[in-house]
Amino acid sequence: MERAAAGRRPAPSDRVRVAVRVRPFSQREKNSGSKCVISMHSRTTTIIQDPKNAARVNTFTFDLAYWSHSGFQKDEEDVLVPAGPTSQFAGQAKVFHDIGRGILDNAWQGYNATLLAYGQTGSGKSYSMMGLGANKGLIPRVCQELFRAMENGEEHREYQVAVSMLEIYNEQIRDLLAGGAPPGGGLRVREAPERGFHVEGLTWVPCGSYEHLARLLARGTRARTTASTRMNAHSSRSHLLVTVQLKQVSLRTALTTQAAINLVDLAGSERQRGAGSAGDRLREGARVNLSLASLGAVISALADAALGKKVWHIPYRASVLTKLLRSALGGNSRTTLIATISPADVCYAETLSTLRYAERAKRVRNSAVVNTWTPAREPGARGEPLPCACGHAADPPAWLPGPRAWAALLEQARREWEQQGAAEAQERQLVETLPHLLNVNEDPQLTGVLKHFIREGSCDAGQAAGNAILLQGLGISDKHASFTNLDGKVTVAPHRKSKVVVNGVPITTRTQLQHLDRVILGSNSTYLYVGFPSERGREDGLRFDYDFFQLERAAAEGVSADWLGAGSGGAGRADPSVLAAAQDYVKLTPLVAEANQMSQDLEKGLHLELKVKNLASSDSRGFQLQKEVMVKVTHQRTREVWIWSKAKFVHRKFLMEELYQRLLDGEAGPEAREDDPFWDPVEAVHVGAAHVWLQALAHRLGLEEQVELLGCEGLEEAVLHVRVTPCCPAGRARGEEDAAADPGDLLGGRMDFQVHLVRCLGVRWMKEGAKRGIQLGYRIYDLPNTLYTKPAWENVNPQIEETVQFAALHVSQEFLNYLQTNALIVDLWGLQEGCAELGCSQLDLPVTAEGHIMVDTKKLPSVKDSSQNTSSQTSELYQKLFKLEREAELLRNINRALREENVILKESLEKTGLHPQALEPSRAQKMPGSTTRLPSASERSPQCGQEAPCAPELARALKAFYRSASAARAQWLRLRQQKPPEDDQMLRPFLHLQSQMLKDFGDLFESSLWKLKNDVALIVKKKREHSLHVTQ
Repeated sequence: MERAAAGRRPAPSDRVRVAVRVRPFSQREKNSGSKCVISMHSRTTTIIQDPKNAARVNTFTFDLAYWSHSGFQKDEEDVLVPAGPTSQFAGQAKVFHDIGRGILDNAWQGYNATLLAYGQTGSGKSYSMMGLGANKGLIPRVCQELFRAMENGEEHREYQVAVSMLEIYNEQIRDLLAGGAPPGGGLRVREAPERGFHVEGLTWVPCGSYEHLARLLARGTRARTTASTRMNAHSSRSHLLVTVQLKQVSLRTALTTQAAINLVDLAGSERQRGAGSAGDRLREGARVNLSLASLGAVISALADAALGKKVWHIPYRASVLTKLLRSALGGNSRTTLIATISPADVCYAETLSTLRYAERAKRVRNSAVVNTWTPAREPGARGEPLPCACGHAADPPAWLPGPRAWAALLEQARREWEQQGAAEAQERQLVETLPHLLNVNEDPQLTGVLKHFIREGSCDAGQAAGNAILLQGLGISDKHASFTNLDGKVTVAPHRKSKVVVNGVPITTRTQLQHLDRVILGSNSTYLYVGFPSERGREDGLRFDYDFFQLERAAAEGVSADWLGAGSGGAGRADPSVLAAAQDYVKLTPLVAEANQMSQDLEKGLHLELKVKNLASSDSRGFQLQKEVMVKVTHQRTREVWIWSKAKFVHRKFLMEELYQRLLDGEAGPEAREDDPFWDPVEAVHVGAAHVWLQALAHRLGLEEQVELLGCEGLEEAVLHVRVTPCCPAGRARGEEDAAADPGDLLGGRMDFQVHLVRCLGVRWMKEGAKRGIQLGYRIYDLPNTLYTKPAWENVNPQIEETVQFAALHVSQEFLNYLQTNALIVDLWGLQEGCAELGCSQLDLPVTAEGHIMVDTKKLPSVKDSSQNTSSQTSELYQKLFKLEREAELLRNINRALREENVILKESLEKTGLHPQALEPSRAQKMPGSTTRLPSASERSPQCGQEAPCAPELARALKAFYRSASAARAQWLRLRQQKPPEDDQMLRPFLHLQSQMLKDFGDLFESSLWKLKNDVALIVKKKREHSLHVTQ
């Protein structure tokens, strides 16, 4: 084959075109009241607003920006179109007009063309690429328009079209158009000088019409669905590559032009960050994340190179995906990237990440050439295969079939197409007459592909080959369930302990199915039951999508935004963090079920369950904390417990799938414990927290309470006996006579207090497992580190008896505000045999000369810089501060006494008829410049000493009030955590209990206020009587 020198027409450097498309709200987002954070004010500008900070706005500019969020309606053919002439809605036709026609124009000219779809799972990638129902996507529209143009092409030109379809999952390539079982480990990527990277043994099917090509796409989709069911591989974690080879031969000049059209639907973009598995010891282990991570590295390197930065290496060889996309990124291709984004506030972080990714991609530059040559022989007559789509198309492809070989291949493909058409016609006839199960997949493109017909009589379903309904997937037994079709009714019965869920509710006995019932078999094999033709009406089965199944399952378990405590976030909207947690819970529910099944099949002995972090927890001010979904992992034999974050669990599940797949492939061998995704070293577990409110301390009053240590779900984990005592620097407890009626009296002075953790009572953590222990930890105000108690082991009621003294040398207003509005949070940590104890070094904490821990140190520069001084200098500074503090305390006492005496003198003068101004000259003689001696405490007026008993009385009143207020607050928290039952029959008792709790709370609150008012009134009365006695 000779290359035509005039045929290689280099194009100028081509920048990757980038388009962004925002989808409508999903039904789940509508139900939860999500807010749109995306706006587009032009055809090229995309703006995203931070839902937590409206002033934080990011603006991006791309080649195209498509508003597909709102402003649409359905026409008579159910196609989404703009709702009016002023609507900005961009439908599938508009996207094809801008992007698809450009791809075809490039292909007709002989340029390779690539379209990449990138975005978060569920953001509309597959909808943009493949479409749904009547709304055809880019792939079918490009293929349809290609054949339409061929029909209207030039007479002296001959056209050849061939298609391949492959899927990349976990770094393995699956040929979706090949018949038979795939080879172990998938197809291999090879590299040849002329062809570049290519897939060895990939099936290429010649196509003579769009109908033939569409049927091939449907066959590939069916193979993809079957594989995902068997391998437990969700389509959102795999990449789909459809490649169409277009060859044009001029019958006059024998000049041949060939172009490869690569249409790539990438995996969900949230996977590329290692599932956010920071901190996980196995964070580098999952191959499922490798492709997108490598793609991001390639794009970043190419973007840097385009900006003129020196780039030493572009990691094309790092993954299967980047090898096959080498020509598309920085090579011989004209490439377009369409980034699909979600408009919802709960997806803000992922959407912003996608936009930044697209921003980098638009800097990448390619060097595309027109691929033409003049063939000198017909190598295809010997039956060589077609070229790979992703080779170096700047060179003439070897092994192109000539006219005779092409006609033979096309005839063979036509016969296969006719056979497939006959099978599809038979299946359509069965659909119209028999009840059946229709598969429902996370990817809408894979929904409705598999159909299991329930013929008359009884038929078994399971993994065994002898079953009438052959099922595959996690948790499917050899004989899983039996379906019976008798007398116009269909029933299902689980076999033994097999898992069968109907409409979200697990069943254990034979149950009759109704038309459009939702059936889940095993861990997460979801099916929609389609009844007899007589039962079918005009119901829209499309509304029963994958999300509907999971929401129904979660609702049956009592999970919803209301259950999570969705308070109003303003304008009647629920808190976005609550909505995000609710969505995460629903998404993770099937994944946890699958992980449990894999643990059972692999005999790992782990049980995983979803929990909501901070479900009933609040911060030190009593405000609810942001809720997050986590996974509690329990070893069923040893009772060891781990808490995994959402990110860590998702990452570990990828690794579990890899291990499970090796088992299915017969490759599983002994697993080193350090590489086992089901294993982790034992660790301390956060069990619960208690709030100790500190208002009394602001009045220099002590408090002693027994407070509940509540877990994340608001259940009592233990009771903590705690004592907080104001004291002098030497550690002696202060009495009620030292109380401060006004917290402002403490401003600028020294305050010492002790926190004494006495004991824990009824620790549930200890009851649930042997060889367990606990530690308590707390941090007060600006203390940089958490203080932990010593471990207590194997005792349900452990005695703690640990006391720490704190000192604020110069009490600030901020510290007083903290005491009056915040609680001391004491955390309960569960220890397990072999785990490291919690602790912090007190050597890093600032201490007074007496060795007490200092707090409220923000205005003490000597404390901030103490780490830079020598120990002797630090000790000297503390001694000086202590001396100054004592002198200041003495002056404050004298000043307080003088103010009290001044008030009494004023009252006496007013009673005797003398005006205070009459004494100004005498007062002037005693100004600070005079030598008059200040009176000592023993020389003060005896009347002042008679007023002192009022202070202890006020202290006792405040102390009693704060004790009652703490009890009322605890009652209110319990009341707030009560959730209405799902069962209507239990609603009346629940309302009765709620009303009784409200009444008790009101009575307690009213009695506390009434007692405080009476105590204050009594104190005021005594002061008035005392004043009358003085004037007389």
